Amino acid sequence: MPDGALPGPGGWNRIALQVEDLPAAVGELRSKGTRFRSDIVTGTGVRQVLIQDPSGNLTELFEPLAAYHERPPRAAG
Repeated sequence: MPDGALPGPGGWNRIALQVEDLPAAVGELRSKGTRFRSDIVTGTGVRQVLIQDPSGNLTELFEPLAAYHERPPRAAG
């Protein structure tokens, strides 16, 4: 993780929830004091962020990038 955290007991299992507007969801949750493990990260097909609850459990919020599912499949090889 960007903060240097390493996996601990219980692993890094998490619940993943899809949201329609990730920056808006993050802004609303930050205003309510939610603790985040990372900033928004953009990958190949999604943007995501990790939330940590008071017990250390992780929840991932993610937003698929526009038109990701309409992209042509990658060539094998």
